Amino acid sequence: MAKSSGKPQRPKAIQPKGFRDYFGDEVRARRAMLDRITNVYEAYGFDPLETSAVETVEALGKFLPDVDRPNAGVFAWQDEDEAWMALRYDLTAPLARVFAQYRNDLPTPYRRYAVGPVWRNEKPGPGRFRQFYQCDADTVGAPGMAADAEISAMLIDVLEAAGIERGDYIVRINNRKVLNGVMEVVGLLDPNDPDAHAAQRGIVLRAIDKLDRLGIAGVRALLGAGRKDESGDFTDGAGLSADAADLIIGFMEARGNDAAATIATLAGLVEGSETGRSGVQELEEIGTLVSAMGYGADQFVIDPSVVRGLGYYTGPVYEAELTFDVLDEKGRKRQFGSVAGGGRYDDLVKRFTGQAVPATGVSIGVDRLLAATAALRAGQNTASGPVVVTVMDRARMADYQAMVAELRNAGIRAEVYLGNPKNFGNQLKYADARQSPVAVIEGSDEQARGVVQIKDLALGARLAANITTNEDWKAQPAQMEIKRADLVSEVRKMIARAG
Repeated sequence: MAKSSGKPQRPKAIQPKGFRDYFGDEVRARRAMLDRITNVYEAYGFDPLETSAVETVEALGKFLPDVDRPNAGVFAWQDEDEAWMALRYDLTAPLARVFAQYRNDLPTPYRRYAVGPVWRNEKPGPGRFRQFYQCDADTVGAPGMAADAEISAMLIDVLEAAGIERGDYIVRINNRKVLNGVMEVVGLLDPNDPDAHAAQRGIVLRAIDKLDRLGIAGVRALLGAGRKDESGDFTDGAGLSADAADLIIGFMEARGNDAAATIATLAGLVEGSETGRSGVQELEEIGTLVSAMGYGADQFVIDPSVVRGLGYYTGPVYEAELTFDVLDEKGRKRQFGSVAGGGRYDDLVKRFTGQAVPATGVSIGVDRLLAATAALRAGQNTASGPVVVTVMDRARMADYQAMVAELRNAGIRAEVYLGNPKNFGNQLKYADARQSPVAVIEGSDEQARGVVQIKDLALGARLAANITTNEDWKAQPAQMEIKRADLVSEVRKMIARAG
């Protein structure tokens, strides 16, 4: 056995698996995105709500689709009083607890939005993290389809406010009641014994939810005996007969050329099921209401393939999909995919109160939406660093701080270089690393003449790549001498010129 050296072991500077760190521009981009989303929520009359990151396991319930992970997909631990607690896996389950706890003090319907990180104890992968941000809006206490239509319309407005243009997205709407009607027809759902065949129904739901990734053939395999993936892992199927699988596939492919054709096909598939018939009527009503608000077929569509993975949805479900192409990790073109989803969950509050409370809402994956807008902006100049005032004489730090104060008071982000000023080149390298648009330079000669030099760093980089002659440099100087009194106005012009 090797002997211990007795020296304390240094911890490894590495984040836990499935988590990541976010730096300056990433944090600012998220903050700006959240502002755009919540401005739309506010315009629709929703109020903010903040809840703790920790809930009791009992309050969270067991609704995650990834049931093969420990603790049903949540990060949980036992407190000193032996009560089990967990990090929230979404923002909806805490809302149900809040409404049940404060229902006598809250207005009904209660309209709230919430923003914050959530945690999933799931297997991490490329682009799949165990912590991510959500931005939700929900209406609790409104039973009619007008609430669902409003959520769908608001989702469209959020996408456009985020910078996704019409034609690059579609909001897809379905109803779990229609799927439940299909389940009744194939014998997987008994209205008198809703717990019967629950495991099979779960497999069917997860299979349908994987349509975009697996295609019809892959889903059909999961509806039947099961499927082996590329790695050789085998996933058990629902064990449906060929006829039952055909009916499920028919439901998934029921989308027609327009909403009326889709509704007609769905009505035929659920014939004999009262639940299914009710779901079809609700879909038709939502489509009518969203259209009445001025939204068209290029913005939303009735799509039976949308089922949503979480188990608490009881009626309409919706999903926002981005339709433009991006390159995957292997350089292949694919559509960007879903960035938001939600639906009606009329039984979630009932777990606490024993009384049915209608509720519906949407959750936006902020990190996914940020990745989408970054893909659309690829190649554009997104520099957003501060103006850097360089230090030519350490004894004149007060003068440099005065410059920075002037710039900040004028609303311009600015800082003094606080590192070792001996090497001026390192100061400019620092400014480049900070994505600074402008560097300010004032040595003793400039001070004596009442001037400063300002250097357009963004333009300088562009000119260096495209200009080869001295005449070209003179035509578009990246550095200029200005009067000290004109510092703020000239820096503002240079920032504007840099875009």
